[in-house]
This record gives sequence, C-alpha cells and structure tokens, in this order.
Amino acid sequence: MGIFLVTGSASGMGAQTAQRLRAEGHRVIGVDRADAEVVADLSTPEGRQRAIDEVLGSCDGVLDGAVLAAGLGPKPGAERTIVEVNVLGVTELLTGLRPALAKSEKAKVVVIGSNSTTSTPLVPRRAIRQLLRGDTEGAARTLRRRGPLSAPAAYAASKLAVSYWCRREAVSAAWAGAGIRLNLLAPGPVLTPLLRGQLASGTGKQVRSFPVPAREYGTPEQIDEWIAVMLSPAADFMVGSVITVDGGTEALLRPRDWPARLPLPELPRMLWSMYKAPSRGQVADYSDV
Repeated sequence: MGIFLVTGSASGMGAQTAQRLRAEGHRVIGVDRADAEVVADLSTPEGRQRAIDEVLGSCDGVLDGAVLAAGLGPKPGAERTIVEVNVLGVTELLTGLRPALAKSEKAKVVVIGSNSTTSTPLVPRRAIRQLLRGDTEGAARTLRRRGPLSAPAAYAASKLAVSYWCRREAVSAAWAGAGIRLNLLAPGPVLTPLLRGQLASGTGKQVRSFPVPAREYGTPEQIDEWIAVMLSPAADFMVGSVITVDGGTEALLRPRDWPARLPLPELPRMLWSMYKAPSRGQVADYSDV
C-alpha cells in the first residue's frame, strides 16, 4: 500500500478521492483549511510552505502519488486569492514535494484542471505569462482590467497557467526522467460545493445555460474513477496528458481545434527536440526487444 497526498481533501472531488484511497488500504495525507491531516491555507506563502514541510515530515520523505484537487472558483473580487491557490497551490507544492515523489517507483501525480481553459473567452495572455513567472500580484492587476469578467478570466487563466506548467515540467528530466508521471484531468461542471455555490449565486442562470451535450452534470464519483486510473499502473505510459471529462462541452465549442496539425513555426523546435532526445535520455529503452 502507498502513501498519497490529496489537497482539498475535506470536500468535493478531493474528499471523494481521499475516501477511495483509504478504502483501498492506502495512507492519505490530506491538506485543507480544516478537517485534514495537514491544515494549511494554500493562498499564502506561509501556508504553502507549512503544507510542504508537514507532508514531508508525515511521509518520511517518500510519496507514492498526489492528487492536487484544492482550488477556488470564479469569485468577484478574489482574483489574487484564486490565482494564488489554483496556481501556486499546485506548482509550489509539487516543486517542494518532487524529491519525495522521485523516491517512489513510478509515482503518479494528478492535477485537477478545468475545461474552462478551452471555453472561456477574453483571458489575457499577459496574465498567463505573469502566472507562469509566479507574479500573482501582477496577474491579478491585469485580470481586474476585465471588469465584470475578471473573476471567470482569473479562474481560466489560473487553470491555463497550471496546465502549461504541468505539461512543461512533466516531460523534463526532473519529472519523467525521475519516474514521476504528471498528468492533468480537466472536468466540466461537477456537482461539488463549488458548483452548488455557483448555482445558488447571481450567476446561476448562466451556469444552468452552459452547453453540456450529455445533458447532465458530472459527479465526484465519476471524476474519482478517472483519477483512480491515472494513479494506477495503467498510467505508466502517460506523461503530460490533459484528459477532458466535461460531457462534450469542449468538443461542441471547438470541434476542429484538437487534434491540431503541427504549425510550421514549431518545426525547428520539433526537429531540435528530436535531435537532442537521445542525449537527454528522452527515448524509449528497447534493449529487451
């Protein structure tokens, strides 16, 4: 049995995942603002460092996997907090815990993203670049210029930034090269406390009219089934992937955007990556074939 970190373990998808892992006999180190093994506020630098320190102390320096499910939805006026939790609450924790994950054999990490990354318009590219640099204050200022759209833009920007960070890091020597499989799961509307709050808010009408071809919302139990696969040996060959589970929204809104052909300007980078792959150890080992 393994040791797993689950952030956002007190409610929603995090609670469902923690419950299943414990039922399977694994040890779970939950992180949340209350009712968790590690009580920490991921919206502050002190809280994030506390989470890292306490998790490392609790797992004796070895983690078999992690599910980063803590997150904040689009709340007006909370742009800075949204990006702090949704971006740094993932990137700083994973950076701090990476050595512990590397000590396990083929550790699996699942980061909960969102299909808002592909369905939210007017997300400023500058804010995403700022978030990738860790400049949450600058990103919040940029996002507030969107006025009434600042909250959904902040949420989408945070999920875009964390997705880009994960895909970039997932294929690196420090992650894939160390045997860690880092992937993302991008759900659509899932009936969690966060979604219930949105349905009961002033934006409830817009939420209810959001297109979902499956004509039903998702459940934490359904998402947990996907997480279970992504934490299992079935994901040994899975690195830097984004799995969208959203009832068909992304396919409806952008049917021809993915898969996308390689743009011509990317050809030099592709050829360079192929040339350098052997020396970087980024090729498959066929020695047993």
